[in-house]
Amino acid sequence: MVHIPTRGDVPVRIGPSVDLLPDHGPSQMSADVYNDPVRFELERERVLGKHWILAGRSEQVAETGDWLTFEGHGETVVVTRQPDGSLAAFHNVCQHRGPAIVGELAGCGARRFTCPYHGWVYDTTGVVVGVPDREDFDPEHLDGIRSPAVAVDEWAGWVWINLAGPDEAEPLSEAIGEEIAADLGRYAMEGMILHEVVEWDVPVSYKAIVDGFNEIYHAKQLHGVGPEWTKAARHTAFYITGDNYMCFVPRADHFDEIADDPDHHKYAICHYVVFPNTVFNCNPEHVQVFNPIPIDVDRTKFLCWQLIYPGDLDDPEYAKYYEYTMKHWDGLKKVVGEDVEIYDQLARTKRSSAYKTHTLNNRECKLAHYHDNMDRKIRND
Repeated sequence: MVHIPTRGDVPVRIGPSVDLLPDHGPSQMSADVYNDPVRFELERERVLGKHWILAGRSEQVAETGDWLTFEGHGETVVVTRQPDGSLAAFHNVCQHRGPAIVGELAGCGARRFTCPYHGWVYDTTGVVVGVPDREDFDPEHLDGIRSPAVAVDEWAGWVWINLAGPDEAEPLSEAIGEEIAADLGRYAMEGMILHEVVEWDVPVSYKAIVDGFNEIYHAKQLHGVGPEWTKAARHTAFYITGDNYMCFVPRADHFDEIADDPDHHKYAICHYVVFPNTVFNCNPEHVQVFNPIPIDVDRTKFLCWQLIYPGDLDDPEYAKYYEYTMKHWDGLKKVVGEDVEIYDQLARTKRSSAYKTHTLNNRECKLAHYHDNMDRKIRND
């Protein structure tokens, strides 16, 4: 039996009884939010270096010694599964002369890691346990030496890291927040399996990609959705919850059912953004995670993860679910491809003297709040 997410006891989020828009109306903002290299360095330090970001799926590090690496915004981090079932994470930087300790992106059953340059050896938590010709070094320099630890935790089957470190990072549960944890938790992603990851190298800021998934204003023009979809989407409900966001887009084929049964998990596309760059796009049958990882101020590694519920393809009910979900996923990949194509057009103008300002409507309120919030964080307000 395939899991079918329903609203359960979480609050009503769609329908005639809810307010559709938060109090964050039409506004303007500078185009510098995408293109300013000084701002990007501040974001690396004060946002990307202090907030929780996705590193991978728990199933990728299922057994003791399994490991994966995160690469983004100038950082490289190793995450390893420990014998007690916990995770450890550390900067993938040799404390001798600086190369990456681990060259591969993932692996299984590691007991230790050896730097390929001079052979320094690290345990799976990042502590130095072996130094060739140790007698040639000052003992004080080697006392307690390790690659700096990175905070790591798991939620909903995902591995999350925080570069602030174990002693400084806020708890992951607080970063996600009770509202999103309850609402998004209805999909039981910890029980889902990874079907596919699609990757694009995109020549724009990671925030341009987050912004593209923070509004639906573009859907009619860019994706060519029909009038019934557009009519239903006018009843989309937008929510700001702490640093994060939710929105619920009524599905046109179930729009008339919402008034009597306002179950957004059954009758809407449910969309969640965990600041600063993790986007969950949830259909009742499967989940996509849009993960724009900044490489530089105007270059992004954009990952699109597809999760499905597990089952036996010999079971006719599951086979029907799988066939439908794969067909829908193929369509969604085309939709995301259209998004990527518009980022190529944005890349053509990113240094234009005519590109100075974004003019936002009230249904682009999440964009405005996102960048206001980013500004506060880089100012350390």
